[in-house]
Amino acid sequence: MNTTQLTQPTVKRNLMMSMIALSMGGMSLSTQAQTQLPSKQSQEVEQLRQEVQALRELIEQQKVQTAQTATAIAAVQRPAPVAIAPVAKTAKGAELNFYGNVRADASYQVEGSSRDLPYNQINLVPLKGNTENSDRLKSTLAATRLGVDFKSQVADQDVKGKIEVDFLGGANFDNLRIRHAYLTYADWLIGQTWSNFAVPDYMPETIDALAYVGGAVKRTAQVRHTTKFTPQTNLVMALEDPKDASITQRLPALTARLNHQFANNFNVSARAMGHEKRVNNDEEMAWGVGLGAKYEMVPGTTLKADYYHVKGDSSFVSFANSGVVKAANGDLLQSEFDSITVGLTQQFNEKLRGTVGYGYMTFDKDQNYINALTATDKTKANKDLWQAWANVFYSPSKPLSFGLEYVYGEREAFAAAPNGSKTGEDNRVNAVAIYNF
Repeated sequence: MNTTQLTQPTVKRNLMMSMIALSMGGMSLSTQAQTQLPSKQSQEVEQLRQEVQALRELIEQQKVQTAQTATAIAAVQRPAPVAIAPVAKTAKGAELNFYGNVRADASYQVEGSSRDLPYNQINLVPLKGNTENSDRLKSTLAATRLGVDFKSQVADQDVKGKIEVDFLGGANFDNLRIRHAYLTYADWLIGQTWSNFAVPDYMPETIDALAYVGGAVKRTAQVRHTTKFTPQTNLVMALEDPKDASITQRLPALTARLNHQFANNFNVSARAMGHEKRVNNDEEMAWGVGLGAKYEMVPGTTLKADYYHVKGDSSFVSFANSGVVKAANGDLLQSEFDSITVGLTQQFNEKLRGTVGYGYMTFDKDQNYINALTATDKTKANKDLWQAWANVFYSPSKPLSFGLEYVYGEREAFAAAPNGSKTGEDNRVNAVAIYNF
């Protein structure tokens, strides 16, 4: 209707014109009353009074219409109220948000590990001509996750936390296990989550739940503190339990991570680790450094890279040789390696993205270490590992995601198998379907 389209300036002009007309009507009444005969004066005065009364009624109607117009305009401009879903609460008043996914993984193995799970085991693939496993279909739903985020208040601070589980625990990777279980208060974190040293932030995206060479998916029990120097820079220090089964542990590992954001599209992370390795009464110090970077070259195109140099440890970075072994004379011998992973992810549109990646690990040759490690099996010590992969992910709607990936890699052992072979092959096609809730 035209009434609902009136603006505030138009309404003001109408009111002013009405007032001017009223004033002029009053002046006309006074003038005519002085110049007309008494017999006609009463009639004209009465007529003018009626006109003034009608004008007043018109003004009152205009006021009502103005109020209705303002209400209509406000109703159009005011956003509709947003319905907020209720948050579940515990008896103690903590707010809970539940989440999770159902995940189905499948793999067609051209060549590779004899394990039944469709996940990466590049460091253990058989050497050529030695009980190789080919043309096998593997599948599992063990990576399905359930989680809950919680929040409550203590004094004037929020206490937040997370509990998340999947079914990749146990010797056969088919038992319920804890992925994350921690709480945060102010700048502190206590519990189990991603290691402060071996972070997954800079790994190129993969379908494989255990990642590829050069990456790490390590979660540790830890106490962590974050110091924020600026909005772009912070230092994270942590004491971590790496759960290294090859040693008798008496002290936690000390880790440090310095994060910096150079621009909105460029992040880097420098990391360091130190850990005492103790076998019986003998000790050696393991240490490592890492450097990661993430750079969005143009909108939708992201480059990731991560590098590690580690001596004497195999508990943080995946697929490494044993960090420390005991020689026949009682000496503790340590491995040392470098690893790198790099990849490019392209977001083609809101539903489709893809990644190409490459990972490489190389181990220093120490013949005493090799002899001690391979006393029973000469093929267990790896000299080099590498893998290359390409994948696509398609999300037709927000909760659903489907992925397809091809990976090829090789391992080269320090010692040869009885048939002289030193090289093993990993050749697979992976697929995944995920429903997030």
